Amino acid sequence: MANVTGGTQPKAQVVPASQGAAGKTTIEDAVVAKIAGIAAREVDGVYALGGGAARMMGAIRDALNTTDLAQGISVEVGETQVAVDVTIVAEYPVSLQKVADQVRAAIHRAMVELVGMDVAEVNVTVNDVHIPSEDDDEAPEARVQ
Repeated sequence: MANVTGGTQPKAQVVPASQGAAGKTTIEDAVVAKIAGIAAREVDGVYALGGGAARMMGAIRDALNTTDLAQGISVEVGETQVAVDVTIVAEYPVSLQKVADQVRAAIHRAMVELVGMDVAEVNVTVNDVHIPSEDDDEAPEARVQ
């Protein structure tokens, strides 16, 4: 999987034109990753996306008002299919399997409806569980909404 949030130049995906229209549509991998990230964030029970270092960098970006919506998302875009890897932090006490299934379904739906591509696979890694507490020192704006 190519991580579009890394330092390499993302590949572009060329989508055939619809009937009656000449030309082509190119969708960058970063756009596909951003759409997947937005879809994953909308699932109830998802606290954040990405591993520890990615979340730390995300908190800094949020403070600078430059949120990375593709944080925790890696995509591999082929000719007609897309594969997505997503890393999440789940809220406690949600069913991890249920949240992972809902994230998988949300990303699949977004790829089909918004990107217009078939989905080869959506792999979900639950990296951590967020346990809310009264003495939670994390800033409220760091939470995914």
